[in-house]
Amino acid sequence: MGILQGKKVAILGDRDGIPGMAIEECVRTAGADVVFSTTECFV
Repeated sequence: MGILQGKKVAILGDRDGIPGMAIEECVRTAGADVVFSTTECFV
């Protein structure tokens, strides 16, 4: 069982840091249900 098993997760990634898709893969592996994922540019 993953540490996030059964949890719903919203992901906000950073274009110059860690993109949302990379975080999404990690939390899915941990058992979470991704309800929102995006990568934004913070200037």
